Amino acid sequence: MDLQAEFNRSPRILIVDDDWLSRDLHAEYLTTSGCEVVAASSGEAALEAIRGQPPDLALVDLQMPGMDGLELCRAMKQAPDTRFVPVIIVTALDSEDDELRAIEAGADDFITKPFRSIILLTRVRSLLRLKNLHDEIEKRNRLLQQTLNRYMAEDLTEVILTDPERYLKLGGEIRPVTVLFADIRGFTHYAEGHAGPQVIGTLNRIFTELSQVVFRHKGTFDKYLGDGLMAFYGAPVPGEDDAQRAVDTAREMQRVFRTVCAEAGDELSSLALGVGLHSGEAVVGNVGSEQMMDYTVVGDVPNVAKRLQEAAAAWQILLSEATYDQIEGVQAEKLDPIRLPGKSGQFVVYAIECRD
Repeated sequence: MDLQAEFNRSPRILIVDDDWLSRDLHAEYLTTSGCEVVAASSGEAALEAIRGQPPDLALVDLQMPGMDGLELCRAMKQAPDTRFVPVIIVTALDSEDDELRAIEAGADDFITKPFRSIILLTRVRSLLRLKNLHDEIEKRNRLLQQTLNRYMAEDLTEVILTDPERYLKLGGEIRPVTVLFADIRGFTHYAEGHAGPQVIGTLNRIFTELSQVVFRHKGTFDKYLGDGLMAFYGAPVPGEDDAQRAVDTAREMQRVFRTVCAEAGDELSSLALGVGLHSGEAVVGNVGSEQMMDYTVVGDVPNVAKRLQEAAAAWQILLSEATYDQIEGVQAEKLDPIRLPGKSGQFVVYAIECRD
């Protein structure tokens, strides 16, 4: 039975036994079967031996001086990096009470001496298969989390993963949100005078910094829009300070963008940033199909926010009255009511100048 061939690597097995003969015999048999063996003569030595490099399975003798097998098993099951490592308790005792104590300590299997080596290897193989399956699931979960973290802050990812049936299905719900649109002024002219790879490189450099600002203020990144971006606050996790965090994001974006342009020297001196924000009730949810969906905001709120961004001058943030009424500690100038393309009536807006 070649375990190395079955698992495409040598499984790392921890053997803990104060009897050197039993320890060496088990080690020899498992090594011959394709395993990498780590041996220890006590529970304390075992914990030290696997520190920073957890085994795939532990074969632990029950009766040992100092930390016995049950104590070692409990310690491994309580530690974050070894709690899913299968533990087989090996003992000369064969009472049901001993077996129950082992199970209560977290042991995954219990073998009574004497036993045939093939029995040991079969049980090792079975538990390694379960461990391998668990590792594959954990790997996929990490990949899923890393993918989601590319679109929203890490704490929002945690919320989504706690209830994926709710957050990862088509459909939406009406939620109060604040929507932010930011656009790079002068980028069309910049793109005309530079090669394609340089244009993409500049966009990536700018967007890397601006998207991190969204995440720092616990916003939900929606999408890139050519030389602009969209984000919103209030979903999937609502907060009392959604509008405040959105405005704080806009202000920090302006500072960060100015720094990026200054570091580039004359190359980006003609660029500036314009931002628009609006708050209100909108439909928030997944739009698209089961194969391809976009978690976004739909309705009048994003439309108004987009129009405000288009009306904003270079280095200016335009806030709707609905957003301004929800924030504190921000100096903004009330402008004369304006008309927005495609919208009836006039809008009261406030401007934050970020030219300095």
